[in-house]
Amino acid sequence: MIVLNVTYKCKPGLRDEFLKRIIKEGIDAACRAEKGCIRYDYYLPASGNDELLLVEKWHDAGALAEHGTQPHLEKLMALKTEYVTETIIDRFESGES
Repeated sequence: MIVLNVTYKCKPGLRDEFLKRIIKEGIDAACRAEKGCIRYDYYLPASGNDELLLVEKWHDAGALAEHGTQPHLEKLMALKTEYVTETIIDRFESGES
């Protein structure tokens, strides 16, 4: 199992709009529907008004690799250029699923 904690540091005042666009474009739903996706959820941190946290959980490295090739990820990358200044990814792996 692979867990990713992805922190998006958004341009000032644009975090909520970024999340709304992700949902409107159906990016979150498309990711959840992928084979091997166990969890794909966005969270608003209690502190850090311009940060957005994404928690992803994937069955294995193959599922995560396939995720990276999906067309909805291209949409996300385009949105990131508009709304995000920095992306921080913390990756955790275990043999358990």
